[in-house]
Amino acid sequence: MTISEILLQDFDTEVSNTRRTLERVPEGKNDWKCHDKSMPFGKLAMHCATILMFGHYILEDDGMDMANSKRSQMSFEFTTRDNSLKQLDESSAKCRASLAAASDEHLSKLWKFSYGDKIISHNPRSQSFRQMCFDHLIHHTAQLGVYLRLNDIPVPALYGPSADEQWSA
Repeated sequence: MTISEILLQDFDTEVSNTRRTLERVPEGKNDWKCHDKSMPFGKLAMHCATILMFGHYILEDDGMDMANSKRSQMSFEFTTRDNSLKQLDESSAKCRASLAAASDEHLSKLWKFSYGDKIISHNPRSQSFRQMCFDHLIHHTAQLGVYLRLNDIPVPALYGPSADEQWSA
C-alpha cells in the first residue's frame, strides 16, 4: 500500500466527519463566539470547510512562505450552511485528487513552511500534510463541536458516541 493510499483512508473519514459537523452549523449565529479570544462561529465553520485547500497546496507547491504567498487568501465569510458545504466539497475534491496522484517519492520530499525568514516547519511532505491538514482539520472540527454544544445543537458522533447520538462505523 502506498503512502497516499494510507492517507486517503483517513481523508475520507475526516471529510465525512467535517461534513456531518458543518451540516449542523446554524445560520444567523455567524458572529457568536464562546470567548473573546475565540474565532466567531461562522468564520470557524468556513475555516473547517476550506482547510483542505491548504492540504492541496502542501501537495502541489514546493513550499510556502506565508509572508510572500502566491496563493490567494481564502474567504472565511460564512454566508449560508449550503455555501460552507459547497466549499468543503470543492476543497476536498481538489485535495483528494492531489493526494491520490502523489507518489511515495513526492510525499517523502521535504516541504518548507515559513513566514519570511522564520521557518515554521521543514518536514517530509507526508508529515506536513498530516500535521497541517489532517490534525488542523480534526482540531477545528472538534472545536466546532464545542460551539454546537454551547448553542444546544446536537453534536454528531464522530469517533464514538456523543451525548446526542450513537456512533456507527
